[in-house]
Amino acid sequence: MYLKEPKWKEECGIYGVYSGTEPVAEMTYLGLFALQHRGQESAGIALTDGYWIDVKKGMGLVSEVFGAHLPQLDNAKIAIGHVRYATTGFSLAANAQPLRVNYAGGALALAHNGDLTNAAIIRRELEDRGTVFQTTIDSEVFVHLIARSQCRTIEDRILEAVKVVRGAFCLTIMTENKLIGVRDPQGFRPLCLGRSPEGSWVLASETCALEVSGAEFVRDIAPGEMVVIDGEGVRSFRFSNGEGIATCIFEYIYFARPDSIIDGQSVHAARFAMGRMLARESGFRGDVVISVPDSGTTAATGFAYEAGIPFAEGLIKNRYIARTFIQPTQQQRDAAVKLKLSPVRSVVAGKSVIMVDDSIVRGTTSGKIVRLLRNAGAREIHVCISSPPITDPCYYGIDTSVRKELISATKTVEEIRDFIGADSLHFISLEGLRQCVPALNPDHMCYACFNNDYPVPEEDAELDEDDKIILERRRIAQRERGL
Repeated sequence: MYLKEPKWKEECGIYGVYSGTEPVAEMTYLGLFALQHRGQESAGIALTDGYWIDVKKGMGLVSEVFGAHLPQLDNAKIAIGHVRYATTGFSLAANAQPLRVNYAGGALALAHNGDLTNAAIIRRELEDRGTVFQTTIDSEVFVHLIARSQCRTIEDRILEAVKVVRGAFCLTIMTENKLIGVRDPQGFRPLCLGRSPEGSWVLASETCALEVSGAEFVRDIAPGEMVVIDGEGVRSFRFSNGEGIATCIFEYIYFARPDSIIDGQSVHAARFAMGRMLARESGFRGDVVISVPDSGTTAATGFAYEAGIPFAEGLIKNRYIARTFIQPTQQQRDAAVKLKLSPVRSVVAGKSVIMVDDSIVRGTTSGKIVRLLRNAGAREIHVCISSPPITDPCYYGIDTSVRKELISATKTVEEIRDFIGADSLHFISLEGLRQCVPALNPDHMCYACFNNDYPVPEEDAELDEDDKIILERRRIAQRERGL
């Protein structure tokens, strides 16, 4: 089994459309393309004609799963879609979404972005009462809670379920005649509402997915809000009082596309401000500013603007490599990075280079990139990072290392600088970062990976490690036996 590059892993992306006139499968396909940066392991689309729910999903990129063959239902009026990066549950076809289920109230399909902090505990309780799970993902907990509810309406079933779960969850849920969007009380992950000129309603993780499918932004779904879309329009239900909001700051640092606007804050403007803040805080001077593409590029241009130093493409990314893998030997590991990134010698040779990136997780990738630049003739390499040191793992939908594997949890900034081989290293300060999202209340952001201040406790941590991975091992064993 290959291990993935030690880098922050993208979130999942969700999308949904309700329309009486437009091709919902095609709109969802385009929306998922726009959200591909949030997950590259699997993709899926579910749609309904009002009587039947059909689902097509599989492993790989959106283009690989669907090709020229989208799911088809005559007169389909609702669709939801999902792109996934595994955070809970292994990267297996069985764990691809949307999930579809028949229950006493009819049928539904569900797509989830986030991670529940008490999913394993709920799952054990449901299994003790006879519930059979078909996947190893926490998203299936929602399906069973909704299906087992004794409430009469789907709206009440969902509202009952969200009172039980904790953690990060943005959901698109589809019944035969309704499209439903849900955002958790903390608002960890983004979700917005749009409308097309033809009157179709759209839900999406980011605003960039609205535009590509022809919809215009209407508003963000508020933390602790459920919206129900049907033939009568859009209805809103609030299931929290608006306290404890903690939107993930890494949406603005790394995850979201720069052209998206989340909760009123431009992602591009935030990253540009981070670069300017880095220039002021670090005081680094050099001949050229370069970025580690793509997530470091906007911050790098901000640094260059503030410092008055030219920005240039010093590293070129191979667009045809979806993911980089860790290989067993140093030579193979270095070769994998060279396949993904290539230095531009004419830009860096003989120069004092300021390299801007979004984060350092374990430090191994940063060290390889510094070596690439050294080998290309860079005289000095000064590294700037647009996030503070990452000292603690995330429990809200990001696949991060355990704390002991995070380099900033065990080494000082000077020790990290020495480890990656840079001439100097500067992380943006937490206070400086807070100033880079002026459209938001900085006190309503989650900084847990920097300061160990978790808005929602990780209840599953109380379980033994064997309890938490036994389902994964069972699924692997079934796959190896061809089941």
